[in-house]
Amino acid sequence: MKRFGCFLIVLMMAAPAWSAAKKITVQELKDMLTQMQQQKKSDEEVATALKQVELTEQMTPDALNTLGSLVPGQQSLAQMYVLESRSAMLPPPPSEIPNDPAPDAAGQKALLDKASDYVSKTYGQLPDLTATKTTIRFQDSMDVVQSSSGMHSSASEVDTNFGLGNSPQFFRLINVANSAIESNGGVEKMPTAKDTVAWGRNGYIALEEQGPVLTTVLSEAQNTGKFSWVRWEMVNGKKTAVFAFTVDKKKSRYAVNYCCFPDTEQAGMMSYSMPKAGGGSAPSSTNATAKGNLQTNTNWKNYKATVPYHGELFINADTGIVVRLINDADFKSSEVVHQEDTRIDYGPVTVGDKALVLPVKTIVDTEVVPNGEDTAGKFTVRHTLFYTEYKNYQIASAAH
Repeated sequence: MKRFGCFLIVLMMAAPAWSAAKKITVQELKDMLTQMQQQKKSDEEVATALKQVELTEQMTPDALNTLGSLVPGQQSLAQMYVLESRSAMLPPPPSEIPNDPAPDAAGQKALLDKASDYVSKTYGQLPDLTATKTTIRFQDSMDVVQSSSGMHSSASEVDTNFGLGNSPQFFRLINVANSAIESNGGVEKMPTAKDTVAWGRNGYIALEEQGPVLTTVLSEAQNTGKFSWVRWEMVNGKKTAVFAFTVDKKKSRYAVNYCCFPDTEQAGMMSYSMPKAGGGSAPSSTNATAKGNLQTNTNWKNYKATVPYHGELFINADTGIVVRLINDADFKSSEVVHQEDTRIDYGPVTVGDKALVLPVKTIVDTEVVPNGEDTAGKFTVRHTLFYTEYKNYQIASAAH
């Protein structure tokens, strides 16, 4: 938590990479950074190298703390946090996975029953709380669609390629936003005030949804009966059981709501005329004339759907407390939203005189078609990464 304030400062100075040219392990990343440190590479040179790699396994907090000492400055440190975020949904390196055998069927059922008891009797009964939500947004190349573009194409692209290596697109930090939120029973409440930001028109998207709700996810996954054992893992130094789950569309209540995508149509009127034929000959279409005003008008609409999903549940083996949830929405390839992968980390927080386990960090990895269903322009996709931390939890009645 303490490092997050410094993280915000260095992020504002960085231009992170999204599309990676080379896939490497955490150990290979360590070897690369060690070599560059020995060669006395500059902060900018190290940051440039980090923009062109993609991890094949999760960079855990312990690994980040170790590797952080090998980077020379703020730009390269910012890229380390980007790599941590981009690898958040992946398994950790094999060296950080316990070799203990998987529990038998009865042992697995006992773990899931313990988690279900915790979620329904403890997490789902959390009091009304307020908190400060800090969200960092990263985004790759931007497309801007004009509201009325006349006879010209409405799509234009802002080039964010810095010419580094062979990677076609590099991510940049868009903004850092703070907001006050409320939650009840561990569920973040959606804001009641209307959002006046021109999402879509400004080249960005907004997630106007509640996100995965732990109580709902566990209930729906239990109803499908599609839990399966994955592995043991160490999370915050504690032995953790990881289960995979799948929820099909018939059982799912997972609602996604993205703002906004263009719906473009032709407007106006055109009249066509041809010269009268003379001497008995037929009129010539090559001499036809057209008059009028034809424009393309763009309206902006939300994408809303209830979708199936799958993911992983991380359960503390001793207490049954859920310490992490990974939730991947499943979209059809024809939709304007292609991907929404969410990771929520839960951790111990002292609120007044109470010790509670609450959401402390969320990472959302998205891919959308920014031009919507309009096929007039070229087909492009855009990735946006939302990195959020929650702080300053208080009992709601004490906050007013």
